[in-house]
Amino acid sequence: MGVVIPLEEGKNKQASVKPLVDLTKADMDRVNQLILSKAGSDVQMIPEVANHLISSGGKRLRPMLTLASAQMFGYEGENHIKLSTSVEFMHTATLLHDDVVDESDLRRGRSTARMIWGNQASVLVGDFLLGQAFKMMVEVGSLDALDVLATAAAVIAEGEVLQLSVAKNMETTEDDYLSVIRAKTAALFAAAAEVGPIIANTDRASRSALKSYGMNLGLAFQLVDDALDYGGKAADLGKNVGDDFREGKITLPVILSYRRGTPEDRAFWKMAIEQGESSDENLERALGLIARNNGLKDTIARAKHYGTIARDALSPLPASAHKDALMEVIDFCIERVN
Repeated sequence: MGVVIPLEEGKNKQASVKPLVDLTKADMDRVNQLILSKAGSDVQMIPEVANHLISSGGKRLRPMLTLASAQMFGYEGENHIKLSTSVEFMHTATLLHDDVVDESDLRRGRSTARMIWGNQASVLVGDFLLGQAFKMMVEVGSLDALDVLATAAAVIAEGEVLQLSVAKNMETTEDDYLSVIRAKTAALFAAAAEVGPIIANTDRASRSALKSYGMNLGLAFQLVDDALDYGGKAADLGKNVGDDFREGKITLPVILSYRRGTPEDRAFWKMAIEQGESSDENLERALGLIARNNGLKDTIARAKHYGTIARDALSPLPASAHKDALMEVIDFCIERVN
């Protein structure tokens, strides 16, 4: 099930994260070692649960942003390794908590930790990883970096609660939705990109540029993710197509389709989302309504808009391989829908 969304014609070269991966490879090897070390515990279940998700094949995009944003300003110390690991632990903790809240069965193509060890273990191991993340931030000794990441942690939690408050409510507006993804997803992208120039002791304009880049990249990334749930393949998603529909999540393709639909269409959405009537037959109808009302097309258009803002944020910075790689990540995130 899915809808293929064509990108603009004339764009032959497929964007890739490979330039970013290549530039950060040596440091990412050290980050991965530190991840495994800091996920260890004498309590056997903690490394079991943590490593189940940590080793499940994520691209580690957020810690790579921290490494690249430190490297591009000539940073040569050790602290970017600890901050990158902190960023990845914050992300992993969020995923563990998310899967419990969303009652998800699949993550990156594997059973979620909660399906194997239970909800309590998933929540508590997420808390352990957050604790380890903050210990490493303190070891770095930068109050500015600690402030940025601690603020992001609080904002992410606010986003989780905000998402709960709008869950299964078809009157949710696009502004409400953007507030959720800005907090839940984009805030960590922004923090990951901003702490690099902080520890490199660069000027405030460069720090602001990376923060804006990360925030808008995160918005584009999540918009594409939400489009893929109705227009992708399970193998690409790492979850089942239509999971957002089955969980009653209010995402932009649904919001647009609901607001642009007929009274009969809106009655269907209320029945399917608010009352949980999420059968395969109803999913097929939902896909048809989203296609008819340009829900996917316009969600991708929004993603491209934020991608352009991210690109403009980086534009004033001096030319470098790192800048080029970060620019290409924008296209990669958006082209996942092709």
